[in-house]
Amino acid sequence: MKAYRASLLRFDEDSGAPLFDDDGLLVIGPDANGRAVVRAAGVHGALIGRFPGVAVEDLRGQLIAPGFVDMHIHYPQTDVIGAPAAGLLPWLEQYTFPHESRFHEPAHAREVARFFFDELARNGVTTALTFSTSHPASADAAFEEARARGLRFMTGKVLQDRHSPDGVRDQTEQSLIDTEAGIRRWHGVDRLGYAITPRFAPTSTPAQLRGAGELAAKYSDVWIQSHVAENRDEVRWAMELFPDSRSYLGIYEDFGLLRERAVYAHCIHLSQADRERMAATGAVAAVSPTSNLFLGSGFFDYQAADAAGMRYGLASDVGGGTSFSPFRTMLAAYVVGREGQTKAGLSLTPGQLWWQHTAGAARALGLDGVVGNLQPGCEADFVVLNPRATPLLARKTAQANSLDELLFALIVLGDDRVVSRTVVNGR
Repeated sequence: MKAYRASLLRFDEDSGAPLFDDDGLLVIGPDANGRAVVRAAGVHGALIGRFPGVAVEDLRGQLIAPGFVDMHIHYPQTDVIGAPAAGLLPWLEQYTFPHESRFHEPAHAREVARFFFDELARNGVTTALTFSTSHPASADAAFEEARARGLRFMTGKVLQDRHSPDGVRDQTEQSLIDTEAGIRRWHGVDRLGYAITPRFAPTSTPAQLRGAGELAAKYSDVWIQSHVAENRDEVRWAMELFPDSRSYLGIYEDFGLLRERAVYAHCIHLSQADRERMAATGAVAAVSPTSNLFLGSGFFDYQAADAAGMRYGLASDVGGGTSFSPFRTMLAAYVVGREGQTKAGLSLTPGQLWWQHTAGAARALGLDGVVGNLQPGCEADFVVLNPRATPLLARKTAQANSLDELLFALIVLGDDRVVSRTVVNGR
């Protein structure tokens, strides 16, 4: 076992409310399977007597918090970040598809995967649900690198058998064979999970979506990930291609792709009936505020989602998203909360924003009590944050009179410089 003394942030398992210990103690040690887990977390003075002889690293002046959980990110788009475009569909055609076409090369996929995971670690992200490309080699490269680092990580080869250029378009039957082979090879290995991944409904034939739904029914504990209702032009296109479906979201439901562990990025242009169907089926939204602002897609409606009982969490959506940093994502979510609601005046609290990128995202992914929190039994993924990482941040946090003021200063002024250490599985 090992212990760390610092300020400590975690979340109530029922309400999601932030819990804070100014002088806290985090104790980690192996479970029966050899994974590093939280053995105790709380006030230093109340806990230290229970662990005589355990080495304690003194990190006072810093903040230990759960590792961030990114619900939607594209590792092959690492080099697409910051590319200018008129909107979603032109951006895909001009930048995304040409870059992704290179991922049939295992060496290229491995090189980008190494850089990508370095960026996640530098920004304090310890769990990610990630898109690869349509090439099985791209998913294999990501899984291999994530496994070597001990990460809890999910991905899958992308399914896109139509309306896609040469180099990224796959073949219907082979794409499903490759997906099942990937599930059998990777799902449940160490901390890895497979995600059945139709890119979005317009780039899959009915046959491909039907096959994806059949695999989702056969392997009920794997994830499903795709995009829905990101852009009004995309919504119109989807409905032209699937005129018999109730809605764009209804396309996925028609093919058996709405269930627990189904994660849909964006979910902006949904009806309230759509939101209620997501809540009823257990499907969840990956809110991607920097991407939606950058591409002019629209605003996620938090109030409507809450009214429907729909679950959600935060995502960077790199490379449409503009930063790997969870601080940038949380700040953008705050802006979206202000601007894009059914009723004006929503102000997401710092605790709510942080929860959406940690324990709340883990709950949405079906990993509640596994990652995203520092309660006993959670896996030992955490970040050590320096509230004095920059002169302005040091000046601001020194004046913080409450937890909200401290967390909000980090959200508004923080970036990768705040992350002094990222710990994954106790390492």
